[in-house]
Parts: sequence; structure tokens; C-alpha cells
Amino acid sequence: MKAGIIQQANTPDRDGNIHRLQQKIRRLAREGAELIVLQELHNGLYFCQTEDTAAFDQAETVPGPTTDSFGRLAGELGVVLILSLFEKRADGLYHNTAAVIERDGSVAGRYRKMHIPDDPGYYEKFYFAPGDLGFHPVETSLGKLGVLVCWDQWYPEAARLMALAGADLLIYPTAIGWNPADPEEERQRQLDAWITLQRGHAIANGLPLIAVNRTGFEPDPSGVTGGIRFWGNSFVCGQQGELLCRAGDDGEAACLVEIDRGRTGHVRRWWPFFRDRRIEEYAGLGKRWID
Repeated sequence: MKAGIIQQANTPDRDGNIHRLQQKIRRLAREGAELIVLQELHNGLYFCQTEDTAAFDQAETVPGPTTDSFGRLAGELGVVLILSLFEKRADGLYHNTAAVIERDGSVAGRYRKMHIPDDPGYYEKFYFAPGDLGFHPVETSLGKLGVLVCWDQWYPEAARLMALAGADLLIYPTAIGWNPADPEEERQRQLDAWITLQRGHAIANGLPLIAVNRTGFEPDPSGVTGGIRFWGNSFVCGQQGELLCRAGDDGEAACLVEIDRGRTGHVRRWWPFFRDRRIEEYAGLGKRWID
């Protein structure tokens, strides 16, 4: 399967951001991409740096304007798209949602972000309710897509449950970056941890993995913090964690990579982690803490 990833630096011009994304989608489709993954909350700026009720005006339904617009493009090009939206479910109830668009432009399914962070510059709990759709892959013409979102990428349980439900690959739309005040050595530790952990998910589950991050600097509208320097480094890795492609930390990228899904069966025979799981001993995972 040929997969495309789009790493973009966004501006306050939402229409301009969308236009540039769609241009990149067209280019990747011309190059043979069958699946194209966009970054988290790809239409605009990362608004969660502040708690602002006016930002709720950006939310939309699914299906809605963005799924309709990108759905028409997917149908025209015959590609599967992974979108990331601020979903309005009802007044006062919103989610950080990934929508999967099928080749014919229809909504194949959605995933609502389960783990919601609340840190300086990442005030997502103000905006998003935790997901309630569980860890279930979305069935598409390209297979079962295990779509998760950003903060979910730090939790091995999420990747494992997607794999146990039959996911053919793991996909993480992401918005993560550095605090400009952090020293260079701390920035490198954070980036290395991010890449290492996700490659670990691929290895532990014998699945290919796609992680697509934002790039560029976005200031804090309140001026309280120094803003976020999104670190890019979007990447695709194979079933043994091998890097198949990796974008830089500074600058936009639209990368095409071939993923051999057939290797999953071979790797799982060599490394039979699922065979040797001691499921009868894992009850403690259902507890917050073991005293």
C-alpha cells in the first residue's frame, strides 16, 4: 500500500490552510498514494493554547463541511483520507475526532480521542470530552485502520487494543511541539522519547505505524507562554520499528512511502508476542494503581 503523509505549518487563514492541504493531497494522489493522513486539527491553528469560549465556533458536525469538502476530493481522486476535526456532537459536548473518508467520498467511520491532556499550552480538557467509541479500527477498502490521536500515542494500552481488534496499521494524527524556553538537550530528549515510544508500539504489535505532526511556530494568543514550536518529524515505520520515511523538524513535507502489510504475518511468527501474552495475569491493568 502506498501511503502519503502531510506535515504542514498552519496560519490563521483556515481557507488557505485547507487549500494548501488539498493541493498536497492532489500531488500525492498523482504519485500513487492510496491512503493520505493529515495532522491533528489540520484546518486551523492549534487553539488549545488558551481557554477561549469563542473557539467553540470552529467546531462542526460529522458529517459536516470538512468531511463533505474532503469527501468530494477523496471521491474524485479515489483515495482514503484520515481527517482530524473539532467535532460538535451537541451544544456543550465536543470531541477531538478523526474521520476516515473512503475512496468514494463517504465517511467510513470515526474515532474520538480517548486521552485528553491538560497542560500549559495544551488545555484540551476545556474543549474536548473523552472519546466514547472505544478502540476499534475503522474498516475501509484498504483494510482495518487503527486510528488514534496525539496524546493517545503515549499509551501502549491503546495501541494494543487496536491491534487485538484486528488493526492492519496504527495511525496517529498529532500536534506536539517544544516549549521555546526549554534547553536544546531537553527538546532532544522529548523528541527522542516520542519517536522511540511509537516505534515501540509498532514492534510490540507487529504493525506498521504512521505518525503525522504539525510543524512551524504558533504563538500563545494570551502571551502567557512562549507559544509552541511544533517539532514536525512525521514518520512511517514498519513492523519491526524500521523507519520507512521521516520528515524534518522544520518545514512542510508531503511524503509518499510504500508499506508492506504482508510482513505483519511473518514478523508475528518470528516474534510471537500475542501467543505468549499472560492474559490471566493482567487484571491489574484495569486499576488506576495497585496498592
